[in-house]
Amino acid sequence: MKALAKWGLSLSITLYGLLHFITYFYQNESLLFFLSISGISMIIFAVIILSVKRMKMPIVLVSIGIIILMYSDTSLGNGIMSGFLQMRNMIGLLILVPLISWVLREEPYMEAIVSLGNKFLNTSRRFYLGTISFVQVIAYFLLFGSIQMVYHFINEILKDEKGEAWENFKGTALLRGFALSTLWVVSIPSFVFVVEIMDASLYLSILQGFGMAVVGVLIALFFSRLEEKKYGVDLTAGVQSEFAEVLDANHGQVRVKRDFQEFCLLFLSLFGTIFILQAFIEMDLLILIPLVVAGWIVLYYLYKKRPQKLARQLKSHIKNDIFHETYQFCMMLGSGMLIYALNQTSFAKNVVEGIYSLQSAVPFLNLLYFLPFIVVILGFCGLGPLTVMVLVGGILSGLDLPYPPEVIVLAVTSGSAISILLSPLIMPIITLSSVNGLSGFKNGIGFNWKYALILYIVVQVYVQLMAA
Repeated sequence: MKALAKWGLSLSITLYGLLHFITYFYQNESLLFFLSISGISMIIFAVIILSVKRMKMPIVLVSIGIIILMYSDTSLGNGIMSGFLQMRNMIGLLILVPLISWVLREEPYMEAIVSLGNKFLNTSRRFYLGTISFVQVIAYFLLFGSIQMVYHFINEILKDEKGEAWENFKGTALLRGFALSTLWVVSIPSFVFVVEIMDASLYLSILQGFGMAVVGVLIALFFSRLEEKKYGVDLTAGVQSEFAEVLDANHGQVRVKRDFQEFCLLFLSLFGTIFILQAFIEMDLLILIPLVVAGWIVLYYLYKKRPQKLARQLKSHIKNDIFHETYQFCMMLGSGMLIYALNQTSFAKNVVEGIYSLQSAVPFLNLLYFLPFIVVILGFCGLGPLTVMVLVGGILSGLDLPYPPEVIVLAVTSGSAISILLSPLIMPIITLSSVNGLSGFKNGIGFNWKYALILYIVVQVYVQLMAA
């Protein structure tokens, strides 16, 4: 039974992705019907394979959406079919964007970057700066998988350095770096979604988020210095001794330079192509990015003369690896059902009236103060940043708010960053805890609550000034 369900799930996900892109360019009622059926099938097969217990959150979201539809003026059947289409753009993005990691693993690009940057990274503060910046670049390719990969890579460099002081040093750099990436990295699904749903300028949103990420890095460096003093460990001596061993074992500088140059070209080509096409082509960002990613991957393997390997990778991914994303796909389907159902009611109108009532009672407070807290609270309920962005962004899109959309984007994504820093129930901290052996509470709240508080204050100062 499970073998058949696994085949059915693989087929459902593949069909959903294909039909999504086909129907974007060729509107057809029959194909849209089958697209909805693929979404429903995805939920059913996922429940069979993963169990009702593990799928309880998507099931709850779908159930609440259906209950709301029953009390709205919308036909229940049409509402359900439309609800499973609500998040089609996000699912298409989630199917293709993670495939960027295939390219990153083809050559030793990460080793090349560290080898060429060794002179810059020869103190604890510089190494911390390099790590927190490096994670943001790698997050462009691997999303939250960058935490695990970069941790293992750094652990190889600092293999003889053990203890809580070193785990704090490594863990906070990784977690803070990935959290800051959600403020500006265009391949992070949560960032792209809120930019698209708020109809914000991509350029301004990235520039604004990148600027805040730079400030966040400087704050992180300050906290790193304080933490090193607190532990009383000479981290610089440890970094220098470990780098000496790495450099002694390092050969082939010509290949290192070639790999570094190739990595820079890959980064700029992907980033630049998205920017250029977005400026000249009228296409939804959530459609443009996955299509660019797909074309970019194909061109890379053709350039490397490895088309057969790409075919094997794709076959293996559809047959085996795509199941790892099943829960996230189903969360998007469930969130879409709930958002669609809420949009058929007077929910948005009631929220707007509530906001105005609050501002009348307390004039100096506005929604921008509370948006990050909404995201953080939901994060502590176990909802990941993407799911929270979909829920909050879907609701905000129906509100007529008197703030620049880019300001709303930063307010919401700052909540996502803080949630990543603190919540032990979402994947970034779970992933970090799985590799460094510390508890989620220690990696999250224990190491980062002060940093998260300062980040919130700094973002709010900027947001309130821009909204004034």
